[in-house]
Amino acid sequence: MTTPAAQKKPMAKRMEDIQPFYVMDLLARARQMEAAGQSIVHLEIGEPDFATPQPVLDAGLSALQHQLMHYTPALGLIELRQSIADYYQSRFGVHVPYERIIVTPGASGALQLALAVLVDPGKQVLMADPGYPCNRHFVRLFEGVHSSVPVDSDTGYQLTARHIAQHWNENTIAAMLASPSNPTGTLVNKNEMAAIAEQVMQRHGSLLVDEIYQGLVYDAVEYTALELTDQAFVINSFSKYFGMTGWRLGWLVVPDGYVDAVDKLAQNIFLAASTVSQHAALAAFTPETQAILRQRRDEFQVRRDYLLPALRNLGFNIPLTPQGAFYIYADCSRFTDDSYLFVQRILCEAGLAVTPGIDFGRHRAMQHVRFAYTRPVEVLEQAVQRLSEFLKNA
Repeated sequence: MTTPAAQKKPMAKRMEDIQPFYVMDLLARARQMEAAGQSIVHLEIGEPDFATPQPVLDAGLSALQHQLMHYTPALGLIELRQSIADYYQSRFGVHVPYERIIVTPGASGALQLALAVLVDPGKQVLMADPGYPCNRHFVRLFEGVHSSVPVDSDTGYQLTARHIAQHWNENTIAAMLASPSNPTGTLVNKNEMAAIAEQVMQRHGSLLVDEIYQGLVYDAVEYTALELTDQAFVINSFSKYFGMTGWRLGWLVVPDGYVDAVDKLAQNIFLAASTVSQHAALAAFTPETQAILRQRRDEFQVRRDYLLPALRNLGFNIPLTPQGAFYIYADCSRFTDDSYLFVQRILCEAGLAVTPGIDFGRHRAMQHVRFAYTRPVEVLEQAVQRLSEFLKNA
């Protein structure tokens, strides 16, 4: 007789297609090793090591002390939406009415709203492979189909206008880009972004642009897709540049005509983003906080400029210099044809945690690993030393 515990539990078919982050298994194993007394260097998780800036903490504490913890409107505090609009004006010289800005529970909430309002069952969204895995999983959540286009260093690991023209079909409704990108740290050239937007608009589709690493750009002039078109859905976050990962706060800019629909969705899915987090985020745009964030951006560049040549000297093939975010996507095929087993060995034998390429898609995933330079240079030096010794003995 089959016991209830042994019976297969009923589950939606979509769950077969939604994969976990492989890196989380590695992180759990790394934590177990640390608990047993082993030293582990963490370059796997895309979370800055900097604390939330003090002015933001102070604003959050003030909100708690004044008991500002009731529900906000589903679209977010008007003061915060206006602050974001002012940020676009002062930083990029582009006018974005605050009414088109929706405050969300993290960038994941913004992605969920944008895709929910666009994707019907069976409809297709174009995206780059490699790319952030949640993009394809959110499309699947809404019964859509992700069309992951293999990209390499010749296009900066990014979709191009040529890709849009080549892969768009009668079922395609949108294209999704990320600039800077995870896992490669590359940018979409501004002229290329304009060409992509034109291709998508010609096909009466929607363009979604992930700008959650905006602010963390090096060796390039920064821009927003909103300078080029007012028809794009733009996703951003307080997590990466602003150092507010655990506050779970992001935002979504939508074209005219979508605000009411997104408002309706937000009311039903989230009700509203965290009230305390929204009040804290009001301090993210002050001159004091912005000065702190610029200093941190400069430190990330110092880290990149150390780790990139060090990895190349060890034999990793990294054809492009990442111009943004805090990642290096490295070809490890000189050492292995299975990056997942490779990173497991590095963890167990060298005490170094990095992310396997299979977390980011299928295209040459077994030949790549991702390093996150979210740790101080002295820790990166330790990581390089451990990796060097491992490769010598492998």
